[in-house]
Amino acid sequence: MAEGNKSKRWNSISFADGCKVIRVGSWQGFNDLFYEKLINLRHFIWRGHTDSDWPLEPTLDRILNVILPENRGKAREDHLERFRMAARGRRGPFPSKPTEDELWSLGRHYGLATPFLDWTRSPFVAAFFALIEQNTSSRFRAVWGLTSNVLHRSDEIRKEHKGVSRAPIIEFIDPKVDDNPRLVSQGGLFTRSPDGVDIQNWVSTYFKDDKKTRLFKILIPDSERELALRALNRMNINHLSLFPDLTGACEYANSNLLIAEY
Repeated sequence: MAEGNKSKRWNSISFADGCKVIRVGSWQGFNDLFYEKLINLRHFIWRGHTDSDWPLEPTLDRILNVILPENRGKAREDHLERFRMAARGRRGPFPSKPTEDELWSLGRHYGLATPFLDWTRSPFVAAFFALIEQNTSSRFRAVWGLTSNVLHRSDEIRKEHKGVSRAPIIEFIDPKVDDNPRLVSQGGLFTRSPDGVDIQNWVSTYFKDDKKTRLFKILIPDSERELALRALNRMNINHLSLFPDLTGACEYANSNLLIAEY
């Protein structure tokens, strides 16, 4: 990976089994990395993490890892069915017979613990979500990038597991219902990986010894947070544009209060 002449703009920390970790030296280094090296990666989706140590696992998996039910599959089914019943008469304009993915998507929007992970088509929107929350536990924020090319491997795995209710694959889920303005504003979509398996482990397993990058993890110093958020605000990447509702208006006002020269 390229480095600046005066200081290291970014370093490749590790690469193995299709997963590459890059550390940028500054917010400017993050910009340079994308504009010089990654701008043509049209088939990648992006996700931001406040803490660089967090794995790519959904909320539902994290909860099940704590409560350790005897049958994780049944626990998921019961959880979704409880939501289905509780949501009756409260869904508004929504398909009368929603699919499982449509139900998970609806619940995710309102705070349900789901097997989905949120992603965006914009690396800079992902950076916003990585940086916006205060964090005192980690020196780095993380922006993850995942290529849609992993879906080809998922297709192969699906063929190898014919007759199985759900093969151990990664799926990209782009909800067709249009009652989620936040998802639209954020260029959002979801992934679902095999139950109990985080995405990095899945990529490392099914792309063992692969020389192409299937998954990026880009580390941004926490010390760059306020500068980066000011820059993103100048790009109109803020709570107002990403959350087109009163919650977004409130959070935008709070950011102006908390971040100098926002």
